[in-house]
Amino acid sequence: MNSHHNLDKTAYWIYNDNPKLPVIVMIHGFRGTHHGLELIAEQLDKYRVIIPDLPGFGETEPLSSEHSLENYVDWLNDFITELNLTELPILLGHSFGSIIASGYASKYHSTITKLILVNPIGAPALEGPRAIMTQLAILYYWLGYKLPEPIAAQWLSSKTVVQIMSTIMTKTKDKDTKKYINQQHLEHFSSFTNRKVVSEAFQASVQNNVRTVAPNITASTLLIAGDHDDITPLTKQRELVTLFPNAKLKAIKNVGHLTHYETPDQVASAIKKFID
Repeated sequence: MNSHHNLDKTAYWIYNDNPKLPVIVMIHGFRGTHHGLELIAEQLDKYRVIIPDLPGFGETEPLSSEHSLENYVDWLNDFITELNLTELPILLGHSFGSIIASGYASKYHSTITKLILVNPIGAPALEGPRAIMTQLAILYYWLGYKLPEPIAAQWLSSKTVVQIMSTIMTKTKDKDTKKYINQQHLEHFSSFTNRKVVSEAFQASVQNNVRTVAPNITASTLLIAGDHDDITPLTKQRELVTLFPNAKLKAIKNVGHLTHYETPDQVASAIKKFID
């Protein structure tokens, strides 16, 4: 069970709303919403899981300033502060959320107990095996920003493009799981306020990565990665984990960037083992 809340301009959901439980704050990826992390949250019954929609996505209002990494990090600090938690939380970020979470852990290191990065973006976007796809994505979002507003909205919300993105990232052979992932992407991948938000958030996602702040993160850290992830390959994840002062890497077999959809049980198991 989960409950819907609003804090200032941020919409968020609480799973297992028991104030006596340890808290995990989860940050979703680019163009996602809290829905993307629900399958993991539902398996963490011994924790109070709090998942906001990022500013400009889902039901959260956009920032009044640019949607840059720095401003997302400061928004997260305001959000966690205003929750008035009795104990310091554990922070988790998936994909683009890993960039925000690691940036936060680097800047506000004394406000969390542990850091968990799921499918972290551990290398520059243009260096991975999907570099050509990244170049195409840059063009896609550039056009989405330059086109007239009504056309831009249709362009960025194109079901065909969303399905192509979904198909590329999905590695499972299970038909039901494929269908579920596709439905989730079609339903939530276009829940953004406007093209300005999408363009700025995309720039923040491709211009930053976890590697640059890893050496500054003092919190005990867990990296969870799929061994078939072609956004940040496992070889790069193994390099990344060595940059942290105190981190370990859990690789999940036969899955790519969508561990939160394809193997949420294994992600949840790794989280519980790490925290316990």
